[in-house]
Amino acid sequence: MAVDFYRYVGPLLRRLPAESAHRLAVRALRLGLPAGLGMAAPDKLTATRLGQRLWGLDFPNPVGLAAGFDKNGEVWRQALALGFGFVEIGSVTPRPQPGNPLPRLFRLPQAEAVINRMGFNNAGAEAMAQLLAGRNGLSNRQGILGINLGKNKATEDAAADYEIGIRRLAPFADYLVINVSSPNTPGLRALQGRAPLQELIRRSRQALAATLPDQAPPLLLKIAPDLTSEDLADIAAVALESGPGASAGLDGLIVSNTTITRPAGIDQLLAKETGGLSGRPLFPLSTEILRQMYRLTGGRLPIIGTGGISNAAEAYAKIRAGASLVQLYSALVYHGPALVTRINRDLAELLAKDGFDNVSAAVGADHRA
Repeated sequence: MAVDFYRYVGPLLRRLPAESAHRLAVRALRLGLPAGLGMAAPDKLTATRLGQRLWGLDFPNPVGLAAGFDKNGEVWRQALALGFGFVEIGSVTPRPQPGNPLPRLFRLPQAEAVINRMGFNNAGAEAMAQLLAGRNGLSNRQGILGINLGKNKATEDAAADYEIGIRRLAPFADYLVINVSSPNTPGLRALQGRAPLQELIRRSRQALAATLPDQAPPLLLKIAPDLTSEDLADIAAVALESGPGASAGLDGLIVSNTTITRPAGIDQLLAKETGGLSGRPLFPLSTEILRQMYRLTGGRLPIIGTGGISNAAEAYAKIRAGASLVQLYSALVYHGPALVTRINRDLAELLAKDGFDNVSAAVGADHRA
């Protein structure tokens, strides 16, 4: 029987400052330390039930690692070895930037939550491209890799930064994400408005077509949970303007990023810290926004549901609300990497209990009830 080493290591890591613990976790993955510890390969029936094909890509299971953990693309292969069906790296900006001043990452253990105001700290698109060099050949594509793109804080023409990111990194990506929903870059969330979003997607599509005219990866948009019904309707309309894979519109959505709200029940002292809240308190809000976006898009665009997932029941709730795939990150702080295997195993059981032979059959099931 595999040992869940995190039961012993986790409490020690949480004695360190949050960002120091994160750096140590990345370093440990780079050295291959957690691989195979607490993990178990799925049986054949589980693998069959969880696998699905989206955007021409074969996802072995629907549970992915959200952007933010591996900002520079250092350990995505090692993360896949933990049992994730796909990994998303970034957010990455064209130029390196240090992010916001320390401290900028805070744990809320009682709520199993995290507040961050990192500010897109990363080594830049060129450094990521160097790490991913060679992956643009089909024979070198091991596992599904998404790349999450952001803008530099000082850039006034936001679309220009996304164009740069696309031109430099699209050859290495199985899918690309336009991130306009982080609360930690001034003015970024304003790009979710209808007119600026239309222009941003148009220019991103043009950059993608010019870079990879024949085999362009799908283009997704990551949105905030703190949006009005009118905002969501506008985003849905823009996303569907010309349909998936066309000269405008999007191929999918990620719902959602962190929230600037502070739900009841979290540490009031830490709640005063600025930044985005993630983890368990985000689950109800992000899932409701997911439900609305699935309904507004008529289920025509695949959605990746993220925000507050810490067990299979929560992953399943997002799938039934309309998510084809799900992502997690903050829950790893409290439950460790063996959580991925547990969610996949238990999710397969939940699907079987409800009579679904495959996860794709459960997507949006709540809307059909």
